[in-house]
Amino acid sequence: MTEIVIEKPLSHLVVKSGFWVFGSRVIERSFYITRLIILARILDPHDFGLLGIAMVTMLTLENFSQTGFQAALIQKKENIEEYLNSAWTVGIIRGSILLIILYFVAPYVAIFFKIPQAEPIIRVIGFSILLQAFTNIGIIYFQKELEFNKQFIYQISGTLIDFVVAVSAALLLRSVWALVFGLLAGNATRLVVSYFIHPYRPRLSSDFGKAKELFGFGKWLLGSSILVFLITQGDDFFVGKLLGATMLGFYQMAYKISNTPTTEITHAISQITFPTYSKLQENISKLREVYLKTLQLTTLLSFPLAGLIFILAPDFTKIFLGEKWMPMVPVMQVLVLFGIIRSIAATVGPLFQGLGKPQFNTKLQFAQLILLSILIYPFYVRWGLLGVSFAVVLAALIANLGSVYLIVKITRCEIHNFIRVLTIPLISVAIMVLSISILKSHYHYVSRILLFFLYAVIGIWIYSFITYLFFGYFSIGTQITLKEILTSIRYMLNHRHQKLS
Repeated sequence: MTEIVIEKPLSHLVVKSGFWVFGSRVIERSFYITRLIILARILDPHDFGLLGIAMVTMLTLENFSQTGFQAALIQKKENIEEYLNSAWTVGIIRGSILLIILYFVAPYVAIFFKIPQAEPIIRVIGFSILLQAFTNIGIIYFQKELEFNKQFIYQISGTLIDFVVAVSAALLLRSVWALVFGLLAGNATRLVVSYFIHPYRPRLSSDFGKAKELFGFGKWLLGSSILVFLITQGDDFFVGKLLGATMLGFYQMAYKISNTPTTEITHAISQITFPTYSKLQENISKLREVYLKTLQLTTLLSFPLAGLIFILAPDFTKIFLGEKWMPMVPVMQVLVLFGIIRSIAATVGPLFQGLGKPQFNTKLQFAQLILLSILIYPFYVRWGLLGVSFAVVLAALIANLGSVYLIVKITRCEIHNFIRVLTIPLISVAIMVLSISILKSHYHYVSRILLFFLYAVIGIWIYSFITYLFFGYFSIGTQITLKEILTSIRYMLNHRHQKLS
């Protein structure tokens, strides 16, 4: 039997990919937050609310017609090339139909929200769906084969152009159209770049049997996509309809700032863990080990960010966004809790998908949607916009307790191990928030900007020190790094290669 020499072990590729993913996310989110701050200074909450209505309309159609082909292609173990043309063709047909639908429903959406200015925005923004549909489907290999250096180029190119176009247009137009032009420019750039960085050239195909086969897996992702949309965007519909575009602008800005830092960490990790779980689905002990370490890394990184956003929300808003955005601060602080819950829950989805059980996600999300539907109106009547935020957090908390049960059952994990992973960062972040709160009550006479960054640095130092005590001095668990998580599958991956020899 001839030995096959592997130039670069897959475990090495996983580690390398992990750093590309995090680098990409850090740069992309830095551009996003900077863009958000600049545009918030130039534009009004009403402008952001107008875009929010257009985006909710577009996302409604997108999510209710989601194919789930991308996840199905990543999850497949065998060669996927024969499926690509069918999936690309269905995507173009779907995008064209959605663009036409958006054009004709735009007037009715504007009437529903009682905002006539939304009509042309909805019609124009629909072209972003078509741009995404024509994107080279060959880029699916970047995730499937863990080539995230190329994924980095693909994502960042669009983000950079979006930033430049949106900010430039905002300075010239000072209207919501700056946001629209930025979005379209970013998607158009990714479309062009996709054909430069991957050699695959998709063709139109009439073999819809392959698409039907992919939809066997994707149908659960369709259900999951619809439910996630209703959970994450249903409150936007509610706020936009009852409170108008300006309040929707406040709510969406609070949502983005409070959730983006925490959930982006999870999404970055998930890009690696989904294909990794797929490769480990037959080895439960190794799967359990990787999941717990992934959860630990997620909580260690996302909890302190959430804590800083919570305690520094008034300072951040006043310094960077301006006084006109201050009414959203309490909502932002409540939604930080939702961001924490989402960051934990989002570690579960890739595991279920990697195991070929996406229906678990769908069922949990359905339960969350039912709870939100029950809670949102009475909470709104009692506390207004803040009440909507409370309803979102409570529904997510209750529903996602079910995911803990399923994880414990599937991975055969001891419940105390799961709880311990969450407890350490929770205690550390509580001490951090309390410390910053005490400092804020004593210092008022230094530069506001200087104090903001000083509090942030002190908070991170306190959190790191307390966490170190737990892991080191008290010998609770083991210290963990991103590299350790990504290399924890080394044995299984090398074992897979040995089978080829």
